[in-house]
Amino acid sequence: MSNASEYPDGVDPWAFLRTHTAARIAQGRAGNSLPTRALLDFQLDHARARDAVHATLDTDALQTALARHGIETLHLHSRAPDRPTYLKRPDLGRQLSELSITQLHKRDQEATLVIVIADGLSATAVQLHALSVVLGLVGGAGSRGWSLAPVCVVEQGRVAIGDAIGDAFGAALLVVLIGERPGLSSPDSLGAYLTCQPRPGLTDESRNCVSNIRPEGLPAEAAVGKLLWLLDQMHTRGLSGVHLKDEMPTPALPQTSFPALPGRSPETPD
Repeated sequence: MSNASEYPDGVDPWAFLRTHTAARIAQGRAGNSLPTRALLDFQLDHARARDAVHATLDTDALQTALARHGIETLHLHSRAPDRPTYLKRPDLGRQLSELSITQLHKRDQEATLVIVIADGLSATAVQLHALSVVLGLVGGAGSRGWSLAPVCVVEQGRVAIGDAIGDAFGAALLVVLIGERPGLSSPDSLGAYLTCQPRPGLTDESRNCVSNIRPEGLPAEAAVGKLLWLLDQMHTRGLSGVHLKDEMPTPALPQTSFPALPGRSPETPD
């Protein structure tokens, strides 16, 4: 991008784009490099993303918050004993520890819907946003007459770990809420993975995903509406993943007028 001082009125005509997106555009230029402010912002966002990957989920705080709303929880763990192992061995994050398997077998309980919360690659996202999504899902399940298993809080877990948990409860429906891989503009993005008739051995084509759940992306209320619509379809039709398309009606976005780009008038055709 050109320096703002190169423009006759001293205003960079590209700068307005930053009011519409958190993407790294219209950063300006200082010689052959970025302005100091843009460089420092990049370094800060990079640090936040790294911190999110290495953060530890405060399971006690999360379970206490859920208990305040009368929601029973079950604390489980993957086969990855610590964060460094989890990051180096994704396969261990997809498997339950022996102790967790024993805990599930002792439950001897069936449920229509199982909700799993896993730290994933951003415990920050889970800590900030999972509670509001769970409350919405629990309320929606109650109004539909679905039975619920205890909400399973899993440390060092990846998406596929939910399959064994759902299978243990004989669940018809599974939702895994998990911290997504952080981006430079989104270190706290929560993802939701939905599966019909979960069981070990399923792969990603069997799941539906709703991603970027956070105030700056898809707000919790809108995410819950989307998730409940998908769960209704799964429950009625008995399928998920590539066999289930997201055809939920969405409101039309408002039209927005943008300033003309440099060297073009609004009437210039593409």
